[in-house]
Amino acid sequence: MAEAKISKAEQAYAILRRGIMDGTYGPGQRLVIDQLGREHGISSVPWRESLRRLEAEGWVDIVPNAGAVVKTVELDSWQRTMGLLARLEGYATALSAPQMSAELIAEARDLNKRMGEALADFDPQQFGKLNRTFHELLCSQSEDPRLNDLVHAEWTRLDLIRRTAFWYAPGRALASLAEHDEILNLIESGADADLIETSVREHEISTLKAVAKHEEEREAEEAARTHR
Repeated sequence: MAEAKISKAEQAYAILRRGIMDGTYGPGQRLVIDQLGREHGISSVPWRESLRRLEAEGWVDIVPNAGAVVKTVELDSWQRTMGLLARLEGYATALSAPQMSAELIAEARDLNKRMGEALADFDPQQFGKLNRTFHELLCSQSEDPRLNDLVHAEWTRLDLIRRTAFWYAPGRALASLAEHDEILNLIESGADADLIETSVREHEISTLKAVAKHEEEREAEEAARTHR
């Protein structure tokens, strides 16, 4: 059976999404349809369709008289939420750990495996969804409903701010998978609660630091280009 032909709009969408995720098109960068068409040999209509789709997914803003611009991470709000989540989630995971059954740990390992598959497929929406499910699973046995509600609320806030922060810090998503395994090993081995709490908190803070560093480097590069 012949393989289904991929439409030009799907090709354009894949090019832009991959370019945004790997840093080819950075936050704040204009996506010029004429230039994209010359570079990839695809006419303007598929680019317009793909940009509208990316706008709906939260990847780009379409600005009057300026065109499409890669959405900028709301870094201040994201940092505040990540800092609070690191503390809440670290504590909740430490409380939850003694009640984590072998079945729940196996479920968490499967989620982490599927995150790796989503990363390989350049599927940030699936990666983000699985990542949130993974972290909330680790907190789910804390037997403190108020704490669990706070963790859930901060994850929801994080989703509203930006779902794709991992993709703005190259290499961070892959590193996070290894850290997930380390956390699960600590839980499975019955490690001290303080060690588990610290490990989870440092895992979240590492993401915060990686994104902040990448943003600083991007701003420095833009400043250098401006002064040339």
